[in-house]
Amino acid sequence: MNAAAQSVPDELREVGFDQQMGRALPLDAVFRDEVGRAVRLGDYFGDGRPVVISPVYFRCPMLCDLTMSGLAASLKPLELSAGREFEVIAFSFDPGEGPEDAAAARRRYLPRYDRPGSEAGWHFLTGDAEAIGALTRAIGFRYVYDEARDEYAHAAGTVVATADGRVARYFFGTDHPPKDLKLGLIEASERRIGSAVDQLLLYCYHYDPELGRYSAATMNLVRAGGVATVVVLGGFVGIMLRRERRRSAAARAGGGGGPA
Repeated sequence: MNAAAQSVPDELREVGFDQQMGRALPLDAVFRDEVGRAVRLGDYFGDGRPVVISPVYFRCPMLCDLTMSGLAASLKPLELSAGREFEVIAFSFDPGEGPEDAAAARRRYLPRYDRPGSEAGWHFLTGDAEAIGALTRAIGFRYVYDEARDEYAHAAGTVVATADGRVARYFFGTDHPPKDLKLGLIEASERRIGSAVDQLLLYCYHYDPELGRYSAATMNLVRAGGVATVVVLGGFVGIMLRRERRRSAAARAGGGGGPA
């Protein structure tokens, strides 16, 4: 073990995100929504819409507020909308929290997204230890309760899942580039959402699982640039040929009435 690893407190060595791309989520796990109704996790999946999942706890003194605020800020610029093209689930990994905590979080964070008509697309859930454990294990989210401080030590990040309930993408930290989240949502939807330009961006960028972000795929950019160059040159040549034909036709028409 190196010196840097030895300097990390024991409890923090148990904290992190283990990427488990493609793993099935526990869609039968039962939680409570912000008004206290019993809901299945699977109730929020289907209809071809990907799902953004944010593991937090609603009484967190700092990091979870940054996570939720950052997520709202990253999603807000997108033309895609929660409740229409995708769903958002913020779930508490603290079994001691209940619907009243979820309702308070909903009041706090929905105005930060500030997208009219999207209220039905953001969900704030609490659950018992069994449901929480099933979901945190599925997304590889590890955390530790600090009894002395009555707080949780945990990582920050966001998971994007497919409409059929499989882990698709991880975005680490509290602030995510809107472009990255958008590309992740489009890929998780199997390209059923997004514009033609977005599809081209997916050709030019690839997801880096180690960094939890999208970066330029150099060779694809070169190929895309080459195709674009050919298209532009082809269009230019076509325009010049049409102009030349018009000049020739005009010259013939002008010379047809002259002396023999």
